[in-house]
Amino acid sequence: MSAIEQSNIEKSNIEQSAIERAAELLAGADALLVCAGAGMGVDSGLPDFRGPEGFWRAYPPYRRLGLRFEELADPGHFAADPRLAWGFYGHRLDLYRRTVPHAGFAVLVRWASRLPTRVFTSNVDGQFQRGGFAEADVAEVHGSIHHLQCTVPCRDDAWPADGLNVAVDEVTLRATGELPSCRHCGELARPNILMFGDAYWASGRSQHRLDSLRQWRRSLRDADLVVVELGAGLAVPTVRRQAELASAGTGALIRVNPHDPHIRHGRGVAITLGAADALGRLDAALGN
Repeated sequence: MSAIEQSNIEKSNIEQSAIERAAELLAGADALLVCAGAGMGVDSGLPDFRGPEGFWRAYPPYRRLGLRFEELADPGHFAADPRLAWGFYGHRLDLYRRTVPHAGFAVLVRWASRLPTRVFTSNVDGQFQRGGFAEADVAEVHGSIHHLQCTVPCRDDAWPADGLNVAVDEVTLRATGELPSCRHCGELARPNILMFGDAYWASGRSQHRLDSLRQWRRSLRDADLVVVELGAGLAVPTVRRQAELASAGTGALIRVNPHDPHIRHGRGVAITLGAADALGRLDAALGN
């Protein structure tokens, strides 16, 4: 047996041991909190924006312009160049509407049918709702591309983007045709997403969900809460912090991450797999 084959066997054994230990935690859980970052959507075919190269592979026109994700996700563009701004977000809105959630979402929904479950996510793609979770059970800390708000904003209000279709030139990635307007004052509308350096985000909708999640966690009291963290990186550690905070004390953390799996404290299991693979193997270990 070669050294590479021996290494692969050892790695497989370590992964299986982690799956079994995580399944034991899930089997004994009284409640489940799912914390998901951008890596959760990769197995559904959504682009990975890890670094400018990852972003530019998904959006070659922006490479030619030298624009990075952080520069495009700037609310200032809605005032300075609204067709550039809506070209970017209109394309993403269409992409997320066409994306089919991977099989791991169905696993989580099945677990949620047996355990009190909530979701905390930094993703704005609405994949948890499309995958079967109730709107009220998903706290989207950075907002949702499926909701709109006023660019001013004239008030702290967000409304569904149902029926909105922004035509986008596939070569320039600039919006063409009519752009959406605020349902209250008629000014330009934008996605209800927290962007970089965003002083204009209407946060009320997201805050309501976060408050509901906080109340739910308090209601658990001494319940055995298991936190399953999926695809949450270190660059924007919002999801990792939430998962670690929620699992502190008597809780347990299952961290699923092929890049940054390490757990520093508390009861925890690190699984170095992608989200869909890990959830499928956990479900099998639970006898489903």
